[in-house]
Amino acid sequence: MFVQVIQGRANDPAALRKQWEEWDRQLKPAAKGFLGTTAGVTSDGEFIALARFEDEAAARANGDRAEQSDWWRETSQYLDEPLFHDCTLVDLVNDGGSDDAEFVQVIQGKVTDVDKAREIDKAMQDQMKLLRPDVIGGIFAWHPRTGRFTNAMYFTSEAEARAKEEETSNAPEFETYMSEYLAISDGDPRYLDITDPWYSSA
Repeated sequence: MFVQVIQGRANDPAALRKQWEEWDRQLKPAAKGFLGTTAGVTSDGEFIALARFEDEAAARANGDRAEQSDWWRETSQYLDEPLFHDCTLVDLVNDGGSDDAEFVQVIQGKVTDVDKAREIDKAMQDQMKLLRPDVIGGIFAWHPRTGRFTNAMYFTSEAEARAKEEETSNAPEFETYMSEYLAISDGDPRYLDITDPWYSSA
């Protein structure tokens, strides 16, 4: 799987969402290798999207389409200083995300050891299924060569996510996981809460 992360400050969230819906109707049918998109705007106006493709070649082919370029030219005027992160290394939590999730929390951070971080996450997955039944799934997209990542976690609802977060914060398994992860973290992560996710699926 290949994931392109797109983010920036939304200067017109309503117009931006309209453009996303237009892409879903008009451009998606011809986007070969497209798997899905999760996007949204936080309460303070930060836009983020994770566009998933079968592989990098499919994503490049989509980006090279004339209609895609025209669409982006129109869409980009609603984003201030957009950034792109092309991620060829992608890990899934519980088989990935789900369009059924009512709440998506995106975490962006950096680690000093990517292999160790992936090992810690993999070892914790079975325990997380028991500790956090509110987690439907997740997508962990590693930015190229920097140790930075974008992690989108999909929850049944924000209310359940907050309740379970508090309930499990002192669980021994979770404390061990957090201790190991903090040991390889480089700086504090950023949290972007998407309470009204926009979905598009193949």
